[in-house]
Amino acid sequence: MLATTQAFLKRPLTIEVIAIALLLAIGEALSPGFASPGQIVNQLLIAALLGVAAAGQNLVILSGQEGIDLSVGGVISFGAFLGGNIMQHQDANLPLAVVAVVGATFLIGLMNGIGVTLLRIPPLVMTLGMLGVVNGLLVVLTRGLSSGLAAPMLTQIMQPLVFGIPGIVFIWIAIGVIMALMLGRTTFGLNIYAVGANEEAAAFAGVPVRRTRMLVFALSGLFSGVAGVLLLGYTSSVFVGAGEQYMLPSIIAVVIGGTSLAGGSGGYWGTMAGAVFLVVLQSILTTLSIPPFGRQIIYGAVLLALMLFYGRQRRLRG
Repeated sequence: MLATTQAFLKRPLTIEVIAIALLLAIGEALSPGFASPGQIVNQLLIAALLGVAAAGQNLVILSGQEGIDLSVGGVISFGAFLGGNIMQHQDANLPLAVVAVVGATFLIGLMNGIGVTLLRIPPLVMTLGMLGVVNGLLVVLTRGLSSGLAAPMLTQIMQPLVFGIPGIVFIWIAIGVIMALMLGRTTFGLNIYAVGANEEAAAFAGVPVRRTRMLVFALSGLFSGVAGVLLLGYTSSVFVGAGEQYMLPSIIAVVIGGTSLAGGSGGYWGTMAGAVFLVVLQSILTTLSIPPFGRQIIYGAVLLALMLFYGRQRRLRG
């Protein structure tokens, strides 16, 4: 019984839930009302945007080769731009906008996957190059100005739906269920774990390694596009660089959630908790009047600490 309890307490998801509760208590002590139901709902709304962006990042990191998708921020901005310019504040254009964004961002992610698998370009280099291409294209198309308008129906998703909880939170939960089923119950999901754990062994076992890795990058693009559409609903219009704020936090949320940077182990439920943890942490830093650059420094320090801890774990295992 004691061993089972200790194992439960050592699980990343358990640690995250405890850490979130502690952060909420600290926030309430610093600013009464911080942990009120209304404030928690607002934090969940913001966490949902980050969590959707981190879903694709989660798949890329799970697939191994120490892959990280640095193009996430640019693809989110592109998805918001494309969706807003198709919608133009018309509900009738919403379905077409969603289909166009999902298709376009899937193709962008697929190009990342082709570059990594067929051209053997390192993931960091390939996705960083794609980020430059996408951001450059956005500058040309927008000339640095805000562009596009969200459909009214999309903005309503950000409003309370049931028990005061916004519709976007329910969308995020649905994505969590889909991710859990895909990773745990489908051949494709099991292939991702196999490729991430040992690519050579997976290839010998008949797993389509290249196709699996191409698809995880394509899905990363797709989820970034979905995050872009949701971000458009949150902001109503979009500007160049709107998605950049999600690139680094999307990586940290995955790692905090217990997914190994070496690939092959982890899951999305932990990433969802990691997104909530980061948003609550950000809210506390805002309460303390720490400027944006200070928050970025803290995010970077957290990621560095996690990577150092991860490296130590690898040496211990070796």
